[in-house]
Amino acid sequence: MDALDLPCIVHLKNGKGATLSLATAGDGTALLSFYRAMPEEDRLVLKEDVTTADWLDRFLQKLSSGEAISIIGKVGGEIRGEATLHRTFHGWSRHVGEIRLNVDRAARGQGLGLELARQIVKSAIDAGIDKIVAHMVESQVAAKRTFEKLGFHKEAELPGHVTDIHGKRRDLLIYANDVSHIWSAMESMLGDFRPDRATR
Repeated sequence: MDALDLPCIVHLKNGKGATLSLATAGDGTALLSFYRAMPEEDRLVLKEDVTTADWLDRFLQKLSSGEAISIIGKVGGEIRGEATLHRTFHGWSRHVGEIRLNVDRAARGQGLGLELARQIVKSAIDAGIDKIVAHMVESQVAAKRTFEKLGFHKEAELPGHVTDIHGKRRDLLIYANDVSHIWSAMESMLGDFRPDRATR
C-alpha cells in the first residue's frame, strides 16, 4: 500500500487536472467560500452548518489536534471538493473513522469524488483506522450509490434521528465498510483512467 503522497495532480474524466492536497489553516477562507457557495439543497442534511465562522474555527481546531484530516481538490485554483476523516483517539471506537465527502455540482461525475475518497482512505490506513462509516439520510440517493459502489453496506437505520436545517425530521442511514475492502473497490473503479492518473 502506498503511503499518503500529497500534494498530487489527478486527471479527471473531462481531461482537466485537479490538485489534491491536505487542508491547512491557510485554506480556511477558501473552504468557507466553497461551502457558502453550495446550494442549500446540498447543505440541507449536513451534520453542521458549514457556512459559519464558528464552524470553521472548530474545524481548524480539529485539524490541528489530528481529530480530523481533510483533503481538498482544486480545479483551476478553486476548491471543487473536500473529504474529511473524523476520528477519536480514545475509547472503544478509536479504530473507527467517519468519512464526509462533498463535491461541487459542476465537478460531479468526473472522478473527483472518487479520487478524494481514495486519498482519504489512504490517510485512514496511515492513521491506523480499520473501519470507516458514512452517515446520510434517505433522500441522498446519489451518496448511497457512491458508497455502495465502494463496498459500503447499511449497518443501521434510525428513524427520525436527523433534524435538517428547516427542522424536518429525517431517517439516518449508517453505512460502513473495512478500509481494505474499500481500497480494493476503488482500485477497480479507477482502472478505466489509471494510465496517467497522477503526477507530482
